[in-house]
Amino acid sequence: MVDVAVVDYGMGNLRSVEQALRKVSPDAEIVVSDDPGVIAEAGRVVFPGQGAMPDCMRELDARGLRDAVLMAARDKPFLGICIGLQMLFEHSSEGNVAGLGVLRGEVVRFAGDMSDAQGSRLKVPHMGWNRVRHGDHVLWNGIEQNSRFYFVHSYYVLPQDPSLVQGTSDYPQPFVCAMSRDNLFAVQFHPEKSQTAGLKLLQNFVHWNP
Repeated sequence: MVDVAVVDYGMGNLRSVEQALRKVSPDAEIVVSDDPGVIAEAGRVVFPGQGAMPDCMRELDARGLRDAVLMAARDKPFLGICIGLQMLFEHSSEGNVAGLGVLRGEVVRFAGDMSDAQGSRLKVPHMGWNRVRHGDHVLWNGIEQNSRFYFVHSYYVLPQDPSLVQGTSDYPQPFVCAMSRDNLFAVQFHPEKSQTAGLKLLQNFVHWNP
């Protein structure tokens, strides 16, 4: 059985995710796959994503992967990354498109006229390193509060259930950047690009048994 399957629907930063997972778990069998059967049989699943939400949803359906992703999000250790977090929600204002509906809530765009505390204009997309305040989930084990993670996104999630929030960051107002429920954990930032803290989160995921 494959230990970790990285879902390939043509829209993710797949090779860097795969390489980061291999670095933290060199003995695990890690595959990048667009085969629903492989995803269904894998011990745990990583669901990355980049690009526009409408394109991601269309490609997921075009490759017949929707059901495999929904099943994995229900019953095995599951990690969503970037748009892999956003797609778990019910609806996105990006293209006015429905998501997978695993988590209740909306995906909305950052305002276009934001400034930081010094009055400097903030650009959209939010791109670069930012500090994360995290909860007490086991995937944060060994990661200090306010550790820096790498972000690239113009949209963020507004969950209906605040008890599921496991991480927030500021741009300039607080926004949700990590969610968890049962066997599911998902983040807005890119752990595979976040050096020591990101690799630690991936290592924790590989050993997580919810």
